[in-house]
Amino acid sequence: MSLAIVYSRAQIGIDAPLVTVETHLSNGLPGLSIVGLPETAVKESKERVRCALLNSHFDFPARRIIINLAPADLPKQGGRYDLAIALGILIASDQLPGKKVRDYEFLGELALSGDLRSVRGCLPGAIACGKAGRMLVLPRANGAEAALCADTQVFTATNLLRVCAHLRAREPLPRAEPAVLSTTSDYPDLSDVKGQVQAKRALEIAAAGGHNLLFYGPPGTGKTMLASRLPGLLPPLDDDEALAVAAVHSVAGADVAGCWLRRPFQSPHHTASAVALVGGGSQPKPGEISLAHKGVLFLDELPEFQRQVLEVLREPLESGEICISRARAQVRFPADFQLIAAMNPCPCGYQGANDGRCSCTPDQLRRYRDKLSGPLLDRIDLQVPVLQLRYSELQSTHSGETTAVVSERVFQCRSLQIKRQQKTNAQLNNREVEKLCRLDRQQQQLLDRAMNKLGFSARVYHRILKVARTIADLGGEDVMKTPHLAEAITYHGLNRKG
Repeated sequence: MSLAIVYSRAQIGIDAPLVTVETHLSNGLPGLSIVGLPETAVKESKERVRCALLNSHFDFPARRIIINLAPADLPKQGGRYDLAIALGILIASDQLPGKKVRDYEFLGELALSGDLRSVRGCLPGAIACGKAGRMLVLPRANGAEAALCADTQVFTATNLLRVCAHLRAREPLPRAEPAVLSTTSDYPDLSDVKGQVQAKRALEIAAAGGHNLLFYGPPGTGKTMLASRLPGLLPPLDDDEALAVAAVHSVAGADVAGCWLRRPFQSPHHTASAVALVGGGSQPKPGEISLAHKGVLFLDELPEFQRQVLEVLREPLESGEICISRARAQVRFPADFQLIAAMNPCPCGYQGANDGRCSCTPDQLRRYRDKLSGPLLDRIDLQVPVLQLRYSELQSTHSGETTAVVSERVFQCRSLQIKRQQKTNAQLNNREVEKLCRLDRQQQQLLDRAMNKLGFSARVYHRILKVARTIADLGGEDVMKTPHLAEAITYHGLNRKG
């Protein structure tokens, strides 16, 4: 036959759209042309494929060869199509039977020797392949990652000859086996943090309801220690969430097996650019907020980040995704993360310290606080002071509750929310808040006084109700009570007037 059709997968964000590799041989001057919007690396595949076929002892047809990568308007990047192109040439030139090839999809870059090299982002391709009802063949180095998708039959090969032997039914390829995944918890324990009862309480509320959290206080009071304990309080990822997290890390070229069933914890430095935080580049890649998908994004020294960098967080905090637009494509990455931040209360860091050594002027304090915009602060549900510890608290041998004890309460609280509304309290929309957080007359008066006196926005109003709902859930209460609402109001110190 002079026409062959082989299936492969592109990579657009974390999506893996189908690419049909059509190969046609015709009479004319010998040559190979690739069409279908290929980038430079794809155009260069004709030389890799030619050498790989010859070094694998196949004939390279001395005819005019046209390779069409369909759909033609989808940009094609990288060497992931090499294997599919080589197989298309072999089938079109009758060196390989084409009967079984329609049941498979192929990913892999070819070395000049015919060996297969790994490609980035194979897990989204494996997921999409399984949904299409086909089997996947890819390099052995990608096998453990692709096998995390249990719904897809994944076969691995070391070279082109092994793939051809499999398609001829002479020597079946081995099935890919998932990597040995460790699910043991090695998170730092909450009992290591001395004192800070209010901050620990806020951390538990944030974990139970999925709320964003900001700690502010002098240096050395334990803000970073507290933040690092949050992932240990969160429930482990379920299989669907784990697969979504692994897909993002696969596209980014990060370790996939190491993050399985573990909540991601990303802590970028305050010098990070907007592109590093949200993703981008000429070939868009996921940024820190996408790598924190279904996990925690920790921003230490929050006011030290450039203001324009922080402002890009506002949209993904609401939508749970980030859209990156480029001339050729618009890419969406998931960014459903829980934000936890830490900051000093003033430029010198010692406002509110017991020794009264803060020397910041009101003007310096205002400029420092102005680095954080009101709309950004409105999106942080809990804003909690972390005060200096007394000497007696530091010397105390009494350890507080352990991570295991608190995480059990968090798990029960989240299970209640999922059963009631199929989402965490932080994800409730305004209509659901009005339904689930009904206020009696006394509570309405309390919240009205707080709104007028402290200058809370409408967004803060709804976030206070969500936090109050979580506090009630932690207490096992079906109905929100006044103490729940009063406690939620106290967690908005930085939103106040002045």
